[in-house]
Amino acid sequence: MKVFVTGAEGMLGKDAVSTLRSEGHEVFPSDLRMEGPGKLDLTDEKAVQTAINRAQPEIVFHLGAFTDVDKSESRPLDAFRVNALGTQNLALACLELGIPLLYVSTDYVFDGKKDCPYLEYDQTAPLGVYGQSKRAGELHIQQLLSRFFIVRTSWLYGSQGKNFVDTIAKAARERKELTVVNDQFGSPTYTIDLAKALLDIAQSGRYGIYHATGGGETTWFHFAAKILELANIPTPVLPISTEELNRPAPRPRYSVMRNLALELAGLPPLPAWEDALSRYLGIRQP
Repeated sequence: MKVFVTGAEGMLGKDAVSTLRSEGHEVFPSDLRMEGPGKLDLTDEKAVQTAINRAQPEIVFHLGAFTDVDKSESRPLDAFRVNALGTQNLALACLELGIPLLYVSTDYVFDGKKDCPYLEYDQTAPLGVYGQSKRAGELHIQQLLSRFFIVRTSWLYGSQGKNFVDTIAKAARERKELTVVNDQFGSPTYTIDLAKALLDIAQSGRYGIYHATGGGETTWFHFAAKILELANIPTPVLPISTEELNRPAPRPRYSVMRNLALELAGLPPLPAWEDALSRYLGIRQP
């Protein structure tokens, strides 16, 4: 399978490219941060069309995004240019070639007011600019294409980029104690596991919306506590509220997503988040 990948220099992108190549697929990586023919500005419609036409892929994995949740509030045009317009440009290019598009979206398309896991069929209601811009990307795909995979995920971490796990471990080694939010619930997701799930979804041929997250749920506080436990770091971690954290962007309090579409398609579930974290720390420990 010939796969064009956007955001190939990102945390998920690097693992996706590696996973695809290890399975024998031909990959055309692209990213604004790359040099040479792989360099691609998603907001440039002509550049996107040219790059896709040159590669002649069988599918596009759209992993590139403006992902800074807080900066999205102060830079809404940048967020919408990349996440909405950039996605529209890719959808138009896929429409021209008659190929499917796989788009990685987010739990931030939900408002977090539900008290049980969100399903793929639930109504979206993003609270902030980041979620709104990612939902706009979903809408462009749904309006333009008949063959697409929209894959929502959450709380990503991996060895190829800055992430919560490494940040907590580093801070715990430098400080006497940590404070972490304990009233936001979600599902941590290891990029290696997600990359494998993306390939499974793409090869299934079952188009539509998917949720793909690590199994189970937790809070940021309990996630941090488990990180320190597995990493054998004795620094105490204390729970605080979202209000005490006082971040610029609103965040869904409960964004746990059931991976129902994976279940219905008979595709492998992602491992439990505790198992994934243990594997990740196993390769990160000195």
